[in-house]
Amino acid sequence: MEKNNNAFDVALSLLLNLDASLFQIVALSLQVSILAVLIAAVLGFPLGAAVALWRFPGRGAMIVLLNALMGLPPVVAGLMVYLLLSRAGPLGEWGLLFTPGAMVIAQVVLVLPILAALSRQKVEELLGEYREQFISLGMSRPRMMPTLLWDARFALLTILLAGFGRASAEVGAVMMVGGNIEGVTRVMTTSIVLETGKGNLPLALGLGIVLLFLVMLINAGAYLLGELTRRRTG
Repeated sequence: MEKNNNAFDVALSLLLNLDASLFQIVALSLQVSILAVLIAAVLGFPLGAAVALWRFPGRGAMIVLLNALMGLPPVVAGLMVYLLLSRAGPLGEWGLLFTPGAMVIAQVVLVLPILAALSRQKVEELLGEYREQFISLGMSRPRMMPTLLWDARFALLTILLAGFGRASAEVGAVMMVGGNIEGVTRVMTTSIVLETGKGNLPLALGLGIVLLFLVMLINAGAYLLGELTRRRTG
């Protein structure tokens, strides 16, 4: 117990003294996850809106696929990206394997289905409310899309935070494609696993505290946005 208390004290000291190695890991984690979520949003929100607005053969299968991929196991996503980026893979010549870029791609694969599936549900819900107005105005589906996405902006921000939470807490996929290389691809989650295994509990605890604070911040943001949305629609 005393050893654990000492480790916790050292972890707090690392945080309070703004330890360079700890915050380098935190900075890389945030860079990778934020970039991945932004790319996933640019791709996923229009995709979700398109599935909600258009009727096409295989639409039902697309909805089922998006919903199923929300629970995609991270190691499976990591394996897919690894095979794509390995030297024998179709994108091997890009040289992205074991780089932050590979970790971004893996997180996009994990987050995009979440953003697309949840945004489809929200846009479809709004479409049911506004359909008669759109018809009376003679609006085409391409013109409806930005209107619905804008009206759903607070809900989409909540979805975005959920995607960021998934990305920032990911271990398996980023370790497979990033390699957990010190100073290059070592992020918070992979560092916690590594440092705990090495017995370096202070650094693992320090990173764990930051990650826990980040998760709490995300949940608080999602709750506040949810409350704001309910007040606007109430």
